[in-house]
Amino acid sequence: MKKTTFFNIHEKLGAKLVEFAGYYMPIQYSSIIAEHKAVRNAVGVFDVSHMGEVFVTGEKALDFVQYITINDASKLFPGRVQYSAMLYNDGGIVDDLLVYKLSDEKYLLVINASNIEKDFKWMQENNKFGVELSNQSDEYSLLAVQGPFAKEVVQAVCGEEINLERYHFMEGNVAGVDMIISHTGYTGEIGYELYFKGSVEEAEMVWDKVFEAGEKFGIQPAGLGCRDSLRLEMGYCLYGNDIDQTTNPLEANLGWITKINKGDFIGRDALLKVKQDGLKRKLVAITADEKVFPRHGYDLTVEGKKIGTVTSGTVSPILEKPIALGYVDFEYAKQGSDVNFFIRGKEFPAKVVTLPFVKK
Repeated sequence: MKKTTFFNIHEKLGAKLVEFAGYYMPIQYSSIIAEHKAVRNAVGVFDVSHMGEVFVTGEKALDFVQYITINDASKLFPGRVQYSAMLYNDGGIVDDLLVYKLSDEKYLLVINASNIEKDFKWMQENNKFGVELSNQSDEYSLLAVQGPFAKEVVQAVCGEEINLERYHFMEGNVAGVDMIISHTGYTGEIGYELYFKGSVEEAEMVWDKVFEAGEKFGIQPAGLGCRDSLRLEMGYCLYGNDIDQTTNPLEANLGWITKINKGDFIGRDALLKVKQDGLKRKLVAITADEKVFPRHGYDLTVEGKKIGTVTSGTVSPILEKPIALGYVDFEYAKQGSDVNFFIRGKEFPAKVVTLPFVKK
């Protein structure tokens, strides 16, 4: 089992640590609900050092990124970040990821922790452009500072002016440590992610400086438990739940990052066929008034007939009502459609709604 550079801090804080993607990771410190509300109302800090970092370097770096991802990386410029995904030839999703353009000949791909080995192998197998691929996942520490006061906290510890638009990044210095500072995140709040290499001592110093700066804002450490409930309130997909090799980006509401007309990329022909044949199912947002707890794998029904499956579900700490994502037969995917959560042999009335569940 691997340990991030912040492991000792998590232990000192009494975090509930579990195995996740080969690492000991904190699920919660105090409670998932308290940490969730801290991120929504103040500021929370996540250790997400388990995420993967792969660097693509070479004269044809852009050609490689364009071929292996579905968004249009030609629109990027140094300092710009893009949400994207990689596909198999049949249109199934290898992973969703972030693409950072560092220079014309260098890109950073940030991939999901549980997919690092698989993703890197896929990149190597499809490297027909002669680029250098460097998996530096184990070398990087990564903190996500998220919440309404995130900018104030990061600005207080950064030696330079933070004036980033969303999905932009800069190279800076925090507590004497050089790093990439990115205005991104997966919570729906104002957020910054700090990527850096360094020793355990340097990582702990960065953590301490961030928490000193955030003390007056009610800063709290936040675990992966509330990271999941936060992203679900916004309707953001989680790989392994809402998207995987059996789903394509069009049915998963990721058409906005799928640039069919940019030229050749892996999975393009399969997606063209999906568009031609029409969607058979679609990922939708569902909520209910009754206090039930929809979970991954539960059936969605209409008049006793199964019409879909819950992929992610919880009770929203902000709305205090059940929320879920799930795939349903296309005829039931319209906003306002009545469906049911099928829980322990009983149907509970629910409705298809628009995202996000929590309006920001």
